[in-house]
Amino acid sequence: MNSTEDKRFICDSKSGFSPNVGRLISMMEYTRMTTLEAVEGLTADELDYRIEGKGNSIGCLLYHMYCVEEIYQILTFEDRDPTEDELQNLDIGLDLGEKAHEKIRGNELEFYVERLQSTRERTLDEFKKVDDEWLDIISPFGPKHQANHYFRWFHVFEDELNHRGQIRLIRNYIKRMEA
Repeated sequence: MNSTEDKRFICDSKSGFSPNVGRLISMMEYTRMTTLEAVEGLTADELDYRIEGKGNSIGCLLYHMYCVEEIYQILTFEDRDPTEDELQNLDIGLDLGEKAHEKIRGNELEFYVERLQSTRERTLDEFKKVDDEWLDIISPFGPKHQANHYFRWFHVFEDELNHRGQIRLIRNYIKRMEA
């Protein structure tokens, strides 16, 4: 077993990170590990499949996860709103919908995994630069709410968990259709 699997159910501090940041990363690692397990071995056709031609494809959901993490990097680590160019690049994955399904298709699993991994590497590099007090910084969250960085990063992996559930549902549906 590798060290991540040995500690898959342990939320603990991590070397190189402040204690609460390490715990947050533990939860993010578990979420990502289970997401990657849920998509392991899928073909490009399976990644593009939509139940009855509607809803999200697994590929679009993976791309969405990458875009959400990248947008939260900008919002929290850079403490700014995304530029128009950044929004234009990420918007298709953030919004999903029909436009996303027209553009995000035909990719092998590696395409999505590479984006998820490179974005996560940057997230971890940035988390090394902050401390537990940074998690408590509060700023506007949409037009009517406030949130701290801890909640924002919880939301990143909470969103991934929700979509991982969709991925499992789509994958099970594909298996039933093939049987």
